[in-house]
Amino acid sequence: MTYSVELQFAAKTDTGLVRAHNEDAVEISEVHKAVVLADGMGGYNAGEIASGIATTVFRAALEQQLQQVQEKGRATSSKSLQRLVVDSVSAANEQILEVARIQPQYSGMGTTLVAALFHHDRVVVAHVGDSRAYRFRRGQLTQITRDHSQLQEQIDAGLVSPEWARFAPNKNLITRALGVAAQVDVEVNDYQTEGGDIYLLCSDGLSDMLGSEQMSAMLADNDTDLELLCSSLVQAANDNGGRDNISVILVQVVSSMPAPKAWWERLAASFKS
Repeated sequence: MTYSVELQFAAKTDTGLVRAHNEDAVEISEVHKAVVLADGMGGYNAGEIASGIATTVFRAALEQQLQQVQEKGRATSSKSLQRLVVDSVSAANEQILEVARIQPQYSGMGTTLVAALFHHDRVVVAHVGDSRAYRFRRGQLTQITRDHSQLQEQIDAGLVSPEWARFAPNKNLITRALGVAAQVDVEVNDYQTEGGDIYLLCSDGLSDMLGSEQMSAMLADNDTDLELLCSSLVQAANDNGGRDNISVILVQVVSSMPAPKAWWERLAASFKS
């Protein structure tokens, strides 16, 4: 059974109070129901270049692949959609490496990435690095990505408590990024969506400044005006210090219901009856 899903989108990116310029980037493809966020790193504004390449190339590559699938009438299973997303991340990685190769001033640039592709009643979430995705469902906020960072490895090993981790000095040392090697290790997962869900994608400039309890309370207080909610989250991160660039994307599943059968399906059913 296929599902007809209505989505609402909003996004905001901000330099914060400490950094001289913004090395985050966001892209939304409402037609193809996809979003992507990247947090760049590197000197001479290279981080800004890397994140811009990552989001632009990811979106273009994914849209092209989805359009080809649609034109050929191919079925889109969860596994096939995951492959399209991973291939799009790989395309972004290749382009970052190529730009760094031909422009030495950008050598060593890299970026995190987190992306979501919504299809019927499912969402494919992919990430590299410590930019995160959360799901807010029935009043509860759940982090659905796991940071690729040294700190997360210490948490997993029981060396650091999750409560103390937010204040750890090494929390921004990531173990995966785009622009580091020819092959990028993308973590990708698939989740079922429900009407009323809000999916929050963010850079660590938000998650480092706001605890999950504060984010959850803000989502609960305003789950109808996504633009205002984006602005409120960014403002709260700045109020708490704004030590990094701050980016957030919100996607709300307004409704999720079985799609009406095509005319040929209804006709076939009438003969069976």
